[in-house]
Amino acid sequence: MKLARSKNGSADSVQDTAGPSDPMHGARHVAIIMDGNGRWAKRKHLPRALGHKKGVEAVRNIVRAGGELGLEVMTLYAFSSENWNRPEEEVSDLMGLLRQYIQSDIEEFVENGVRLKVIGNYRALASDIVAMIDNAIERTAGNRKMTLAVALNYGAQDEMLRAVRNIASRVKAGEMEPEAIALDDIAAALDTADLPPLDLLIRTSGELRLSNFLLWQAAYAELYFTEALWPDFDRIELEKALQSFGHRERRFGGR
Repeated sequence: MKLARSKNGSADSVQDTAGPSDPMHGARHVAIIMDGNGRWAKRKHLPRALGHKKGVEAVRNIVRAGGELGLEVMTLYAFSSENWNRPEEEVSDLMGLLRQYIQSDIEEFVENGVRLKVIGNYRALASDIVAMIDNAIERTAGNRKMTLAVALNYGAQDEMLRAVRNIASRVKAGEMEPEAIALDDIAAALDTADLPPLDLLIRTSGELRLSNFLLWQAAYAELYFTEALWPDFDRIELEKALQSFGHRERRFGGR
């Protein structure tokens, strides 16, 4: 995997820009680890909850930009399985923002052709949130312009564990032999089985780790790190990341 780090954008950014409908960047599937809401609020001497609220606004703008820039899929790390360890008040605020986001944006998803998909064990969330998510998934199921995959109560190690258990049950049932298990069987058992391969994984806020996100899918994805905190990550920042991706040579282990 190649790594690029950006301060105020990509170190190898160029003058041309990615365009809608016929993207020059070549990326189909982009995932983002949205990091830095708390630090954004702290720098501005604001409550942490306002940082998360500003982060939701950034999500809304980036989803719109992703569709305009020709992405087929955008996967966002919204709430990890480890985030339950945060203070109860902060978790409650995050769940409240999730409710508001689904309620306020579902009509825009329908109008703009965005299909909602959720990866992770979202059914462990509050029952009213689960019902809202199920309704949004159903209402947007036929949309084809772009897929927004939201990772909720998600951890890549848990995802792979669930995949292994699924395959093990098939072996136990006599549906397949252990020696016949192939990489494609594992990929097909993951939450992202119906999505195109991951091309680019972006992390904001300057942190240089994957934090248990899409570990299998990121095997040959390009990585892009930016100092921009998530609430400040806008269309221009996304374009810089896509420009960086478009100028890399991907070998997938070859020469």
